[in-house]
Amino acid sequence: MIIFVLKILFSALIISFASWLSLKKPILSGFIIALPLVSMITIVFSYLEHRDTEKTFLFTKSILLAIPLSLLFFVPFLFSKNFNLGFWQTYILGVLLLIIGFFIHKFLSQFF
Repeated sequence: MIIFVLKILFSALIISFASWLSLKKPILSGFIIALPLVSMITIVFSYLEHRDTEKTFLFTKSILLAIPLSLLFFVPFLFSKNFNLGFWQTYILGVLLLIIGFFIHKFLSQFF
């Protein structure tokens, strides 16, 4: 249980730092968030916890496949001004595209 709490605190610290930094240096914060920090940390935590190389490699392949699909979330933000969308409309459309992306990921994952 202590390890679980430490993982939560470590992850929360990274997210909180990036959120705080976004007010002062939004470009730097955006770059930090774009880094695969969460993936890198999670891969290490997963391997250390389970010590299963094969599942860890399958996990990382799934992440690699999911990254481009996860970018679907940002597509409505690119076109929000063109379609005169508010924040919540844009956000919800992004979430809906992520759901579609999940099913695409699920389908494509069968081939790995």
